[in-house]
This record gives sequence, structure tokens and C-alpha cells, in this order.
Amino acid sequence: MDKLRILSDSAKYDAACTSSGVDRGGREGMLGSAVGGGICHSFSADGRCISLLKVLMTNSCVYDCQYCVNRCSNDIPRAAFTPEELADLTIEFYRRNYIEGLFLSSGVLKNPDYAMERMCRVLELLRTVYRFNGYIHAKAIPGCSPELTDKLGRLCDRMSVNIELPSEQSLRLLAPDKKKNNILGPMGGIRDRIRENREELALYRHARPFAPGGQSTQMIIGATPDTDRQILRLSEGLYQKYALRRVFYSAYIPVGTNALLPQNQPPPLLREHRLYQADWLIRKYGFTANEVLDEAHPSLDPLLDPKCFWALHHLDQFPVEINRADRETLLRVPGIGVTSVQRILTARRTTTLTFEDLKKLRIVLKRAVYFITCSGRLYRGVRFDPSFIYQNLTADVRRRPGELPMDAPPQLSLFEEETPRLSGWPEAAALPVRREEAAACLRGEI
Repeated sequence: MDKLRILSDSAKYDAACTSSGVDRGGREGMLGSAVGGGICHSFSADGRCISLLKVLMTNSCVYDCQYCVNRCSNDIPRAAFTPEELADLTIEFYRRNYIEGLFLSSGVLKNPDYAMERMCRVLELLRTVYRFNGYIHAKAIPGCSPELTDKLGRLCDRMSVNIELPSEQSLRLLAPDKKKNNILGPMGGIRDRIRENREELALYRHARPFAPGGQSTQMIIGATPDTDRQILRLSEGLYQKYALRRVFYSAYIPVGTNALLPQNQPPPLLREHRLYQADWLIRKYGFTANEVLDEAHPSLDPLLDPKCFWALHHLDQFPVEINRADRETLLRVPGIGVTSVQRILTARRTTTLTFEDLKKLRIVLKRAVYFITCSGRLYRGVRFDPSFIYQNLTADVRRRPGELPMDAPPQLSLFEEETPRLSGWPEAAALPVRREEAAACLRGEI
């Protein structure tokens, strides 16, 4: 129990407990299953919703990565599971219905190959001795041999190799023991092996799958001065070149003492959230990183979701006529998602849509109303003006206490006779906002 307490706490900085992406039903003579929609959830004693046993093999590490709590120079309690202990613990937790799967990572004990051999042994025991058929996510250790990476991929459902930091320069300064090629090399190997395995499965019925849930990676946000644009461009490149399923963004929690790391500041959780939203635009909505952010705007606005942020800086493409726009154009309207677009395309085959119809289709008019027209008309009370749109889109966020960063702009009153001039917008855009329109906005009518 002491080992479990130490090693589960050390694993809390790993962010990759999402839906499995694997659809494998129960089999006779085997324990567990993996469901494509996600992992069944349970609750811990302190009320946390849990699904996987997320734990490290060991928190002893020969590397001295300055941003990591488990670095060799940090004075913390150390522990290590034997492969037999961890396999037995996983099965006992599963039988008690505490978990449905395992998330396994490890510090680099002695060297990368030695640590990977111990991880492979755990998975081998689970799959062959205990006949465990549930979901397993394993993190490959950069610098290990390709043979061990291949063996781990045959035993787990999803693999990941942490890219750690957004730039090679940051990695060189804060993690001198890790090399860019040692991270990208295994990524490329996993990608190639997954492609080969698809061909094997098509040809041979009993071929063993290799990481059927694909691969992912994790990036630490806020530990280095890299901009949001740099981060998104790197993520886009990883998706295109290495066919990753997900890039996970982890807000940096101050655990290091290096002078290059930020000190005495809260984790940038809102920035992490905005990056996940921007990442979704790249993966699902056809945006590119250079569209979401450009050289003039290298950082996301903490008050606006990235889609609204992009739309406000590309007002020349709006308003969009809801009854004539094609699918790609509709997908770029804030408040209209993939499902909403399909509803609009289906409904307008038989009728001319109005704003009331869009409400019935459950379109998020709170954001979309500033960027669309129905039969050539804007929604009542809405002005197609950047300053007016910005104030109304950010009104709710600015009213919520405790959610803004320390350097956030002061709250703007909607009841001013004249709209305050906002930095970044043309001077002519600062037009008066009528009191009745502001009151209607606060009531949720526009």
C-alpha cells in the first residue's frame, strides 16, 4: 500500500486517461473487455471519478528533467513495484470492480531498456498468466530498443511517447538527458508498425494486433516561453507526420526549482483548455494551425474560445447566410458544430430556416447569432461590429469571478453609453451600444 500511494501520486502528472478507442468484447476464459466508447468509471474514497489504475512501475529515474517531480535530484520518497506485484495488484483491483483497465508508465530505472523490459513483463503476465482482456495504455520510454517497443505494442491497446516540451531548445535546456531523435524515433517506429499491422490483419485472420488504439503524446504547457502558435504548429505536424490519435496538453505545475522555470504561479489551466479547443478545430473542423493563430496573434485569447477568436479576426468571411452556405463554410461559424451542420443541411432541404428554427435545431445561437443571417437578415438587436461582438461574447466570462488570469483586462460595463475602445480593433469600430440591447443580452435574448 505504501508503494501504491507513492507511485500513484507520482503518476498524476500524466494526462492520457480518455476513451480507449478499442472495441473488444469479452471472451470465454478471459477477464474483462475494452469498449470503444470509453472505460467504465468508478469512484475513489475521496470522490474522484476513476477508471484506470494509473501508476508508475517506479519513480526512481536516472534522468534529471527539471520540470519533473521524479527527477533524480529531487528529494522525494522512492519506490518500485516488481512486475509480479503490479500484475497481481491490477487483477485484484479489477476483480473488486475498482478499475476497468491499466495506465502504465515508469521512471527510467538504470537505463531505458531495463525499464521497458520490466513494463513488458507486467503486460505479459496480465495477458498470458491472468488472461486479462481489458484495456491497457502503456508509455514507451524514449531511447529504448525497437524490439522492446514492438513487444510492448503487441501487449497493450494504446501506446504513447511523451514529447515533453514544445521545442528542441527547451528540451535541451531543461532535459539535457533526452534527445529529440530519441522521442521522434519511437513515434515513427510505432506509426510504421501500426500501418504494417493493418495489412497483416487484412491478410491473416489470426494476426496479433499492434496498439489497436493508436498512439498519443503529451506536452507540458507553461514551463517554457513557447507561444500557443508554436505549440499548435508542432501538434499539427505530429498529427500529419506520425498519425497520432491525440496530443495531450498538461498545464505545468510548479515542481521544479530551476531558474528557467516559472515560480510561484498557478498552473495555466485556462490556457490548457483553450489549446484543447484549438486542437479540436485542427483535428475535426479543417482548420490549420496558421489559420487559428498567425504572427500578429501568436497567443489565444483567454476570454474567447478559439473559433470565436478566429472569426473576429476574419470578419470579411461573415456574416454567413444559413440557407445557402456550404458545409465547410458552416463549420467555421462559432456555435455550429459537426452535428449542427448536418441538422441544418437536412432541415433546409424542405424549408427556409429562420432563427426560431435554429433554436429548435439546438444551434448555440449565443455565439452563432453574431456571424449568420437568415434570409439576408441579422438577428434583431445585433450589429455586425467587432467591438460590439467582442463585448457580448466575453460578457459571461468577465462576470465569473476567479476564472481570469492575473493580467486579464478589467471588466467592461455593458451599460456605458460609449463602448470602450479595445486594443487590436480599428478606432472606427468603437460605436455606441444601446442600453436596451445590453439589457437584452444580459437576459439571454441575444
